Order: sequence, then structure tokens, then C-alpha cells
Amino acid sequence: MRLFVALDIDDAIRERLARFVDGVRNFAPDARWMKPESLHVTLKFVGEQPNDSIEKIKQTLSAVAAGTTEIHFRSCGFFPTPKSPRVFWVGMEAGPQLAALATAIDEKLSALEIPGETRVFSPHLTLARGAGGSGAPHRNKSDRPNRVFQCLQEKLAGLPQPEFGTMLPVNFFLYQSHLSPQGSTYTKLARFALK
Repeated sequence: MRLFVALDIDDAIRERLARFVDGVRNFAPDARWMKPESLHVTLKFVGEQPNDSIEKIKQTLSAVAAGTTEIHFRSCGFFPTPKSPRVFWVGMEAGPQLAALATAIDEKLSALEIPGETRVFSPHLTLARGAGGSGAPHRNKSDRPNRVFQCLQEKLAGLPQPEFGTMLPVNFFLYQSHLSPQGSTYTKLARFALK
């Protein structure tokens, strides 16, 4: 079972993002665009886990004690660089509580021998991916200049940075990811309250 931990996004923000994507999608027709209902803020990618480990993961996550913080969704950009873009993303601004939550989740799950994160937490929403390649924000040896997002980059250069709204999350979730040729779908397996 492929698992990850994430925050859900408020419906109003999801609707603004969907309208934004509808307005820019045709400028990058070869990109793989995320479905609006699939957008979430990943806190920890857990990966493949046996079914019998799910209850232990839920118990471990229920012990995470973390506070909430307002999250502002604004601006957009490309990973890893504008010349070699693999990912089109929306930025997020939040207090230190968001990074602390991701760290607490990572530390708790490491007790279950789930590998810890090696990179600094970089919150963002992935709106689209170029064909193939990783969705990670860091550079890879295989990155090459490409034109998947060139027309979109030119269009966005003439526009003000978009604002999508602010939310105050009250829960985080354990999700299961189902991979298919039509794209990934996500199922919430458990909810955990924030303070």
C-alpha cells in the first residue's frame, strides 16, 4: 500500500486553483496536470507499506502533538529551474509550525523504520509535471533544458503573481495513493487533529 501524510486544502482555495489552472492549462498542453480534487500539501511521503503496518502507522501519527498555523497560497514557479522545469507549483507561506509538524511526523515515523527525510521541508502544491522525471524540487543529473512549460512561462511573466487565499488547517491525514494510467487518486485512511 502506497502511503503519504498530508493536509487537505479548503474548498474555496481549491476552486480558485481550479479556475487558475483552467486559464493556463492550454499554455502547457504536454504537461500532466493535477486534478483539482487531488491537490494536497504533502507533509511526508511514506511509500509502500504492508497492509498489516497500517494500524501501527495510525497509532504513531495519533501521538504527533503539533499546533496549527495559517497557510497563505500565493505565487507560482518551476522546479528545479526555469530552464529545466519538471514541475509547475504554487507557493505557500506559513509560520514555523508547518515545518515543525512535518518534522514531528518524520521523527515519529522513523521509529517504525520508515526512512527519514534528507532534505529541508519545502511546502508547495504541484499543479503540473513535465513528461517523465521526478517531481522533487532539487536538481537531478538527468535534468536537461526543455520547452514543456516555455509558453506558460512567457504568459505568466506578464501577469501579477496570483493569490489563492489563506486557510487554517485543523487536521492532517494519512492517505493511500492509487496509481493508474489515468493518474493518481487518493483515499483518506485516517484523520489526526492539530492543536
